Amino acid sequence: MCPFSDNAPDEDQLDAPTDWGRRLSHDHRIGRYSLVAAGRRVDESALLESSSGGLTSWIVGRLLKEGLVDGILHVGDGGPDGLFSYNVSHSLAEADGRRKSKYYAVTLAELVQEIQGNGKRYAIVGIPCFIKAARLLALQNPALAEQFAYYVGLVCGHLKTRFFAESLAWQIGVPPEQLASVDFRVKNPERPASRYDMAVSSADDPTTVLQHEVAKLLGGSWGHAVFQPEGCNFCDDIFAETADVVFGDAWLPQYSKDWRGNNVLVSRNEQIDELLRAGQREGEIQLDEIDVAAAVASQAGNYRHRRDGLAVRLHDDIRAGLSVPRKRVSPGLAHVTRRRVKLIRQRRRISALSFGAFRAALASGRIETYLERLRPELSKHDRLSKKPFAGMRRRLQNLVRRLRRGQGAR
Repeated sequence: MCPFSDNAPDEDQLDAPTDWGRRLSHDHRIGRYSLVAAGRRVDESALLESSSGGLTSWIVGRLLKEGLVDGILHVGDGGPDGLFSYNVSHSLAEADGRRKSKYYAVTLAELVQEIQGNGKRYAIVGIPCFIKAARLLALQNPALAEQFAYYVGLVCGHLKTRFFAESLAWQIGVPPEQLASVDFRVKNPERPASRYDMAVSSADDPTTVLQHEVAKLLGGSWGHAVFQPEGCNFCDDIFAETADVVFGDAWLPQYSKDWRGNNVLVSRNEQIDELLRAGQREGEIQLDEIDVAAAVASQAGNYRHRRDGLAVRLHDDIRAGLSVPRKRVSPGLAHVTRRRVKLIRQRRRISALSFGAFRAALASGRIETYLERLRPELSKHDRLSKKPFAGMRRRLQNLVRRLRRGQGAR
């Protein structure tokens, strides 16, 4: 049942949840598909309270409204440590209250045990490995197979542990022991959708919310991969290929400039297709059908990490005599430049170092302990990520412009 087990079917073998899905077109980058689109909710207030286009919360709300499910299994506020955990939403109000991305380590185990055998049907929302695990569990447990009526996937760059939330909040001004609330995605009308803020509050003063642009916090860039579990280094599923439908951020030029946000989606279920098209006809959502290439382009960095990077990591571990899981990506280095290989290895190094650095910061009571240890590693990463000769090209362009201006003056 483990999504990384060699004894379990891979994403291609497990495929889409319905028999109908197996008759659909297939692309090795996104899996099966019946509808590929980008869009968002029309309701401005609902849109602004969502991480991107609000279509994930819209579709689960529609499943509830149509009586197709009795509840939604998804992540919301509250848990053993007071921040986040998997919950059941039985109403639209509950579902809307649990909108937005939660970049935090959670488990489905207790909730699945709680609902098992209660005779109710659910839509389960999760990142690719959670959806695959639920699908594998359903193969082993007929009762749960009946209860898991729809699988709603979320495009994932990689999972984060709780250190991610704590490290960013600490930089904003709230230390881990005082962290009371986190909103990972606050939209800012003065910036593009990709440059969102994070908002936190302290247990000492819960009414005061501190807010800061995530990209300007150390480790806030997703490309740095801080606090990424080692298991994420062996995932090759970007578009939750075993889900009925999957939603992500539409990081495409025509959409990302809109600060309100847009989703990219891939559907593999005819009922989901009809719900989406009905919502479009009724004016609740906006949808633009796009091609597979555009969907892939919206997650270009993710593919470089999950496919190109995976081949390098498999090569490195095999060469080191380590055990690796069976994947759909072949080990090797020939497909990427030497510079890219160094970048992939540096990103993995950062992931590993971040945990020890933050533990040291917790022990010392100083966030600077973490920042000082990570800053040079992130600088090295950023130098490697820049295109070769990019600085020289800019300098030459500036020189040409100055020369032309000088000629014009004469």
